[in-house]
Amino acid sequence: MRFQLPLSLAFLAGLFGTRPDLLRAQVQVRLGDSTRILYSELHDGLRRGTPAADSVRVILEAQSTSALWPMVAGMLRGAVPWNSGLLALTRIAELRDPSSLDSARAWRERIESGQVASPPTTDSRDLLPALHAIELELARRRQGDLAVLGELIPRIPVGDYDLGDAWVFGRLRDGAADSLARRFLATRDQALRIRYLTLFSFSDDTALIPLMARIYVAPDSFGLPIRIGIRASDGLLWIGTRHSVEALLAARTAARARGTYADPGLGHADLDFLANDSSMAVSRTGLWLAEWLKVLKPSS
Repeated sequence: MRFQLPLSLAFLAGLFGTRPDLLRAQVQVRLGDSTRILYSELHDGLRRGTPAADSVRVILEAQSTSALWPMVAGMLRGAVPWNSGLLALTRIAELRDPSSLDSARAWRERIESGQVASPPTTDSRDLLPALHAIELELARRRQGDLAVLGELIPRIPVGDYDLGDAWVFGRLRDGAADSLARRFLATRDQALRIRYLTLFSFSDDTALIPLMARIYVAPDSFGLPIRIGIRASDGLLWIGTRHSVEALLAARTAARARGTYADPGLGHADLDFLANDSSMAVSRTGLWLAEWLKVLKPSS
């Protein structure tokens, strides 16, 4: 979901291990926060007050898993839209209901043993990262954020993690983002820096805004491929506060003046890199970023 960008699937598989199918099935959606931009990976141009937004709101505002697990089962039968089922799994993870642990493990075991079919053009194994995220969110509840981070960090250099790990990392607090940022700056290993940056793009921690803006303006100054700057844009967009939107817009201006993304080969279709990045922001959020600045309330 998060990787519908001008990077090859093989390259992205390298960031998350060896299996491209682990790049799907955990989603980033935000709706109803007046201090952050609306964001959806599942709907182009999702806007408040539309039927799609109303459907999303029902799932995101669910306070019990009792109506959500049947949606997951319905998704696999083809009776519930696939995206709705994915969003239901995301909400189950957020709710941290201890009773979900056994269900998540049972579903995972059945999927891994090939006992779960899914509708045509879908793959039940795509749900494994979301089920993993449910388990990780419950681990956060029991052990705390730093314990979950401590378990993840040794697996990053070898790519032994999935999109569920990335999604949960993006929710960690207690200095988790700062801890990974220090590791990003300390290493000279380009592949490891790319892994860290990709994880940053899932975090909504505002502490990352200055670093992400610097990376976007000049990824090469961090020893990164120019194209990977899109990850910094992703991160600033997902943070979605007035400050991060202003930082992204200023970084685009600085990058254009510097010529960072001037190579025509970095463009997509008939758009250059920066124009395509702006277009992606509209697709994710429903508005141009300058328009969001008119309506966003300051963060407290």
